Amino acid sequence: MDKEKKQGTRRMATTSLLLLLIALAAVTATTVAWFSISSHTLVHSLSMDVTTGYALRFDTVPHGEFTEYYETLSVKEIFDQISERYGYDPYSARLVPVTTDDGRVFTLRNGTVKGPEEGAYLDFTLHFMSTKDMDVHLSSSHSFRGNDGTLISSELAKLPEALRISFTCGDKTVIFDPGATEIEHTSKNILIFGLPQAEDMIYNDTNSLFGMKAEVDTPVDVRIWIEGTDEACSDDIRGGDYSIRLRFVGTDENSVPIE
Repeated sequence: MDKEKKQGTRRMATTSLLLLLIALAAVTATTVAWFSISSHTLVHSLSMDVTTGYALRFDTVPHGEFTEYYETLSVKEIFDQISERYGYDPYSARLVPVTTDDGRVFTLRNGTVKGPEEGAYLDFTLHFMSTKDMDVHLSSSHSFRGNDGTLISSELAKLPEALRISFTCGDKTVIFDPGATEIEHTSKNILIFGLPQAEDMIYNDTNSLFGMKAEVDTPVDVRIWIEGTDEACSDDIRGGDYSIRLRFVGTDENSVPIE
C-alpha cells in the first residue's frame, strides 16, 4: 500500500507540475508581443498633421471666438504644448511600449505606472469650437484639400497596428486602433474602434468621439502610445519612424456631415 500511495503522490505531483508549466506557458504567450529588450524599446520619430471639417476648428489653447481657432495643426504646435506642460523635448523622446485599461493611466510590462512627463507616450490637449451643435467623429475620408483623411503610416508595416490613440472628453474615453479588424469592440467598458477605407467611411456611434455645443470651447485630451500587448508590438518595429494624420468631422443629429 505504501508503494502505491507513493506512486499516487508522485503522479499527482507530476500532474500539478505539468499544469503549472501549462499555466506559465499561457501567461508567457499573452506577453510575447512586448519588445524583448527593454533598453531598446524605442520608436524613433513622429510627424503629425491634424485637420477639421466645416464649422469646426481647434487649437492647443482655448479662445473666446470661433475665428481664433484653426482648421489645421502641425506637430510643432502640439509638441510645443507638450514641452511647456511636461518639461521635456518631445522631439528627442521616444515612445516605449505601455498598456492601459482606461486610456488614461499607463503602465509598463511590469506594472510600473508611467506618467505623461516621462515621455513614454504622448499626452496633449486639443480645444475645439464649432459654429453649430454637432457630434465630432474621427474620419478616414478626405476633404476638398486632397488626401487628408485619418491615416497612420510607417515604413515598418506592423508599426501602425501597434499604435493606439485615445480621446477623452469629460467622462467619456474612446480608443482608436488603426489595426482593428472589426469596426467596433469594447474592452473593460472602453469603446475601441477602427476605421474603414476612405471610400467606405460612414458616421455612426462607433466613431463618434464627443458632442459639442455651438460656440463653446470643448477640451479633449489626446494620448498616443505603442500598445505593448498588441501582437504587432515585437522587436520588428523597434526604431521605426511613423506618421500620424488625423481628420475630425462634425455631423448633425442624423449623422450627416455638416458641410
